Amino acid sequence: MKVDAYFPPSPPEGAAEAAATAAAMGFDGFFTAETQYDPFLPLAFAGGSGVDLDLGTAVAVAFARSPMVTAMTSWDLARLSGGRFLLGLGTQVKAHITRRFGMEWDRPAARLRDYIGALRAIWKTWETGVPLRYNGEFYRLSLMTPFFDPGPIGHPGLPVYIAGVGPVLCQLAGEIADGFHIHPFHTRAYLDSVVIPGITEGASLTGRTVGEVTRVTTVFVVTGEDTAEMEQRMGAVKQQMAFYASTPSYRPVLE
Repeated sequence: MKVDAYFPPSPPEGAAEAAATAAAMGFDGFFTAETQYDPFLPLAFAGGSGVDLDLGTAVAVAFARSPMVTAMTSWDLARLSGGRFLLGLGTQVKAHITRRFGMEWDRPAARLRDYIGALRAIWKTWETGVPLRYNGEFYRLSLMTPFFDPGPIGHPGLPVYIAGVGPVLCQLAGEIADGFHIHPFHTRAYLDSVVIPGITEGASLTGRTVGEVTRVTTVFVVTGEDTAEMEQRMGAVKQQMAFYASTPSYRPVLE
């Protein structure tokens, strides 16, 4: 088991110092999320500081960006970090994709499958020089001239993790992803009855095992020096859980 540090929403230039602190404390990785700040930029600061940590997004919103944009940023971070970058992607929910990002929303699991296929086709072109030919259901890519090709980096197998709550994305993770970010809003019973069976089913469809899919999660932890401090921090955790519970697609966890 690995234990990673989470960079809280804050200006990205602080990530270098935070990553150095995490490395000194013995953490294995350093992860960012897409909330008030871009999820990729802090990792550039962290990667440029030379820390010996896995660096990743947990998670970046896939449908807010074209596959080519995400592929390019990920390629740069993989090169900068010496191959220690892990790309974590999430679908978000319809309201945010259409009303906050102004992008299309249609069959998110199928679109995410196609998105990952497009990413891997782009990276293969850059690493091996084969022509870019990807004809998916949602994404079709057929142009990559030398002027726009960053070339090989020697780390072609960029790991792609996806995040999810429901059984459909659990199954997709089992089928094609290198890892699965289990949403922090979960219970042990939900893991046992929905998440792990879904990953296992998906893995069996492509001849894999559940052990080939790295499982990652954030957990709610309350710490404090005394009872008063514990109660104060408990309030913040309860507020976060209530926020997640207000999302209709997370209702199965409550059930």
